[in-house]
Amino acid sequence: MSARLATSAAAAAAPRGAPLLGLRDVRVVRDGRAILDVAALDVWPGERLAVVGPNGAGKSTLLQVMMLLLRPERGAVRFAGAVVDARRDPVPTRRRMAMVFQEPLLFDTTALANAMSGLRLRGVPAAAARAAARTWLERLGVAALADRPARTLSGGEARRVSLARALALEPELLLLDEPFGALDYPTRQALLAELPALLDAAHTTTVLVTHDPAEGLALASRAVALRDGRVAAEGAVAPVLAAAGLLPTAARGGP
Repeated sequence: MSARLATSAAAAAAPRGAPLLGLRDVRVVRDGRAILDVAALDVWPGERLAVVGPNGAGKSTLLQVMMLLLRPERGAVRFAGAVVDARRDPVPTRRRMAMVFQEPLLFDTTALANAMSGLRLRGVPAAAARAAARTWLERLGVAALADRPARTLSGGEARRVSLARALALEPELLLLDEPFGALDYPTRQALLAELPALLDAAHTTTVLVTHDPAEGLALASRAVALRDGRVAAEGAVAPVLAAAGLLPTAARGGP
């Protein structure tokens, strides 16, 4: 399925107004080869966008460009209508985002201190940071672990703490880079069931990089498939997953 066909299938449901994040003619080159070449891609306020594709398709590179951690060789990244540059004081815009990586990357301290850490690094007073962190630990079902050393947490518990740390920042844009890949099946299913309501409660826009169709179907309201660094399909989740070879053709009529 072409990008045009996938997009037209979702046109009636497309968000209106200005995109929160927009990429135009973005190109990233490594070792003389373009690993990302995106003519146009928008992320709309309030949506949950899944980015799918095979290994090496450019998914993580795209996320780094969106987070302003990587400056493309050419092209423009716009956030809330303004062009931003990863090399020219990107910090004010980065503070409006949060990212959860494939590994939780927790500090060697308590779960609560980890959940507070992003806010404290941004200068939020300890009492306010502690209150926000406890709120999100509770929402994510790990409030009882607040005083537990991070090194003693299970993989699922550590993932919940890392999500609490990100959501406590109240980001306008949350970027998730394959956040559930290392989790056992019951933990992963529980998080997939709980996370949509939590993201809605946080009023955050989300971009999720995943190779798992179940994650895309459970979490996303729209999807983009990358192939060789380019957008191969874009639109409703199930048709894009099918176009990317992640769903049987018969599933194209799904949500």
